[in-house]
Amino acid sequence: MKILLLGRGGQVGWELQRSLSVLGEVVALDFDASQNPQGLCGDFTDLAGLERTVEAVRPDVIVNAAAHTAVDKAESEPELARAINALAPAALARAAIKTGAWLIHYSTDYVFDGRGDMPWTEADATGPLSVYGQTKLEGEQAVALNPKHLILRTSWVYATRGGNFAKTMLRLAGERESLTVISDQFGAPTSADLLADVTAHAIRTLQTRPELAGLYHCIAAGETTWHGYAQFVLAEAAALGLPLKATADKVAPTPTSSYPTPAKRPLNSRLDTRKLQAAFGLTLPHWQAGVRRMLIEISGK
Repeated sequence: MKILLLGRGGQVGWELQRSLSVLGEVVALDFDASQNPQGLCGDFTDLAGLERTVEAVRPDVIVNAAAHTAVDKAESEPELARAINALAPAALARAAIKTGAWLIHYSTDYVFDGRGDMPWTEADATGPLSVYGQTKLEGEQAVALNPKHLILRTSWVYATRGGNFAKTMLRLAGERESLTVISDQFGAPTSADLLADVTAHAIRTLQTRPELAGLYHCIAAGETTWHGYAQFVLAEAAALGLPLKATADKVAPTPTSSYPTPAKRPLNSRLDTRKLQAAFGLTLPHWQAGVRRMLIEISGK
């Protein structure tokens, strides 16, 4: 099997290089042309270059882990966000159809309006609140034009590599006596390595069960708020002996309205994963397990 991986330098892309390696040859590309094999394009603003790359590599599977994920910045640069999140996936879908390749793509809970308190299913009506959410929805629609597609919607993604919410909380808790964190947005922190492992498993399954193509929700089990997430991180950090000024009981809750941002965030980011688990025979671990493992890794304990 030959796999073309785009967005290798991102959190999910980095983990995909590991998980996909057991499936066959992986051609992993970056936005920066100097980091890629000569003549291959990973720049999502170069649509013709992306299509030429697919035709040159002739992969069995294309995995798109690239995206414009700066949610607030997208409000001020909508055309760039649309190019990366919608037009580039459309180009990949066209190329995949021509070459007969599978196209694996990642989307987001931001395609929903965040109302209610029930987990969103794949059949629920979308209603993005932001440029980011709208462009990601357009990307989904473009990818789905290729019959051989798998779209995984996820949320609250973090990784040991690079910055993340937990690392920010640890840094702030090392500097301040108390913290204030949003408490009315609900979701499940989902690790990049979990997404990568589910992707590899799904790709293998699709080779013999192509009828499973489609849209699925993929997040860790359980739910919390950013406030609850912060409290868990600090409680675990204290148990690991990390130096903190602010402990879990010093994290105060606050509503989203107290932190105005250019892009509106959905309050309900819960996603129903029963379809994914049933189709691919998976059990998704609780979010706390992944966060705990990440904290152990970054602490060196």
